[in-house]
Amino acid sequence: MKISINGEAREFAAPLSLLDLIDLLELKGKRIAIEQNGEIVPKSQHGATFLSEGDILEMVVAVGGG
Repeated sequence: MKISINGEAREFAAPLSLLDLIDLLELKGKRIAIEQNGEIVPKSQHGATFLSEGDILEMVVAVGGG
């Protein structure tokens, strides 16, 4: 299945949840915000939200510091 992550075309095996994707991208445990096709997906829904062919994701990882 082909999806876009932050403007970059990527290909993954289906089925794939957002939680699975976070793990594949080695972002587990990080503070992350995800928008799927223009809609923000709450963290509590990452495990229940599955990706589909052609989905467009925007992902932002919070970085601490000062």
